[in-house]
Amino acid sequence: MSVEHDPPLDRVARIQADWRRERPDLDVGPQGVIGRLHRLADRLGAELGLVYDRYGLSEGEFDVLCALRRAGEPFERAPGELAAHTMVTTGAMTKRIDRLERSGLVTRRRSDDDQRGRIVALTSAGRDLVDRAFTDHMRNERRLLDLVTPEEAAVLETLLATWLSRLED
Repeated sequence: MSVEHDPPLDRVARIQADWRRERPDLDVGPQGVIGRLHRLADRLGAELGLVYDRYGLSEGEFDVLCALRRAGEPFERAPGELAAHTMVTTGAMTKRIDRLERSGLVTRRRSDDDQRGRIVALTSAGRDLVDRAFTDHMRNERRLLDLVTPEEAAVLETLLATWLSRLED
């Protein structure tokens, strides 16, 4: 294949080429996958953030509202349970809940079972907002995933699920 027909090198390939020149003793092959995943995660984060911004939410706040909505009626969870469902610390969760409460999207009350415990619940305004935001979020994710074929998406999902399960073990 002539040089004119070769696809241009992306940023990761250029970085790898530089490292191969400078450090031919190292295998820089992993950068091809890890570097592109990192760049892709950054780009996807920016694209997903467009929807969060439209609704006046941070990614973390959106995550909390979704965790409450997924809980089903009466759309409430304890803060520790929310932290587990969103994979953040309880300290970070408190800040998110404070802001959502000030915005009128959630309420906090004492737990019926444990008077020291708290329960966080969606308000009707919070449920309305998260339903609209999640609908737009799913449209946005579909738009992003449609950049690959359904077959490619299925293979990618399987590979990522396998890799993630091995890494998390």
